[in-house]
Formats: sequence, structure tokens, C-alpha cells
Amino acid sequence: MDDKAKRLFVNALTFGRVPFVVLFMILAIIHAYTHSPEAWWLAVAATVSLAVAALTDLFDGQLARKWNVVSKFGAMADPLMDKVFYLVVFPTLLWLLGRQPDESVHALVMLVFTVLYILRDQWVTFLRSVGSLYDADCRANWMGKFRTAASFPAACVIYVYASLHLFFLPQALIFVIEALLIIINVWSIIVYTRQYMPYLKKALR
Repeated sequence: MDDKAKRLFVNALTFGRVPFVVLFMILAIIHAYTHSPEAWWLAVAATVSLAVAALTDLFDGQLARKWNVVSKFGAMADPLMDKVFYLVVFPTLLWLLGRQPDESVHALVMLVFTVLYILRDQWVTFLRSVGSLYDADCRANWMGKFRTAASFPAACVIYVYASLHLFFLPQALIFVIEALLIIINVWSIIVYTRQYMPYLKKALR
């Protein structure tokens, strides 16, 4: 496989996140409206779709580095696909929790959680745009990668909790996971702001 084919494969893997998260949303909604106990497989299929979407984020970067086909396009496409993941998955989880009477407080927590994630991504996009004016390295930093690595499996766990209500996933544990993600999200905002502060100062002069 030549470098062009390798680059195309890596980019296809990156953009492949989109159909899997959309499939997750569709399956999750169908399962929510299917009241038969035999429909548990829909929730399992939705979880698998979510997990596959998460794995694309793990392997696209690894393959790009292994094959030495890292590109600026890939560096910008990967965060964009992460945003698609958050914009589809977290509102879906919010909707699932909101329609369950005993999860009204939890739905409020998920609302705050989702808004924080979206605001953080918009802020970081703005910082990268400012940085690009001064030829800054706009690739995801270690904090962004850590946030993504933590968010994807957590989303799978939260969905399994919201859809299947398994006994070994108590609500208290889910609250702890969400609280940790909120802390990581705020921490990420601070890290990115400090990284791009010199460019912000230049732009404001």
C-alpha cells in the first residue's frame, strides 16, 4: 500500500466515526420506543456502534503515526469528528434520561454536562483559529487527547446504564463518572487557554 492509499485509509477511518454515531442514535431511539423485553439486543447493538466509533479515534492516529502519514488535514479532521461524536451522543443520552421520571435530576446534570462540552469545543475552535493566524501548531494537545480517551468509554457506560439499568451500574457510580468528566472538561479549557494565550494577546494588540 503506497502513502496515498494509507492516507486515504486513515482519513476514511477518521470520518467513519460519523455513520457509527448516527447508527447509535437511531438504534438508541428505536430501543427507547420498543417496550418488549426481547428488544435488549437493540441496546447492545447501539452500544457496539458507540464502541466502534470510539475505536476509530484510537486507531486512526496510531496508524497515521505508524505509517508516517500524519497530515495537517488529519490533525484538523480528528477534532471535528470528536465534536460530531459529542454533538450526537450526549444529546441522545440527555434525551434518554429526560424521558425517565426517576432520572429528572440526572437529566439536569446531563444538560449541564452537554452544554459544557459544547461550549468547550467552541472555545477551543476559536483558540485554534486565532493560533492559525500566527502559524501555531493547532493539533490536539495531551489534555485534549486525554479528554477524548476518557469521554468515549464513559459515554458507552452511561448509555448502558440509561438503556438497560443493570444492577452493577448504580446511579451513584454514573454521577461520579460524569463529575470526573466535567472536571476534565474544565481542566481542558484551562490548559488550552494557557497554551493559546500568547496568540490571543497578539490578536488583541
